[in-house]
Amino acid sequence: MPSATLPHPDPLDPLDTAILRQLAVDARASYADVGAAVSLSAPAVKRRVDRLRARGVIRGFTVRLDPAALGWETEAFVELYCHGSTSPSTMRTAVETYPEVVAASTVTGDVDLVLQVRARDMRHLERVVERLAAEPFVARTRSTVVLSALLRRPDVPAAPAD
Repeated sequence: MPSATLPHPDPLDPLDTAILRQLAVDARASYADVGAAVSLSAPAVKRRVDRLRARGVIRGFTVRLDPAALGWETEAFVELYCHGSTSPSTMRTAVETYPEVVAASTVTGDVDLVLQVRARDMRHLERVVERLAAEPFVARTRSTVVLSALLRRPDVPAAPAD
């Protein structure tokens, strides 16, 4: 008997993917501008965007900020090693109170949680790491400071391979 699997969401067609790439570059682009780039009419783009929103592919529209321009010039990845078996919900509840934590992921391997942290400067980063290390479930931390962010891509499907 075949094993039960969850159905896969409908794959994106090439036009949906192209629309998503355009919106990832500029979420404020008009439907007409997006349509011109993907060879569709503005109403056709709107229908597709509405469908992508209804499916949950598009969760919202946002602005990408320059952290350094806002005074957040230091970035690091901080690994948290936890005591025993700390639940992901406990980890999330703790780290979401830190405005400096911009991303948090549980991961495989020896480390339990990897955080992307932004701070004003090294002293600020040090204080954040000290506070994280003092969380009751944290056994130890390890930090890696980012020297240069060489590539940052928005969440968008990759371009098709040639």
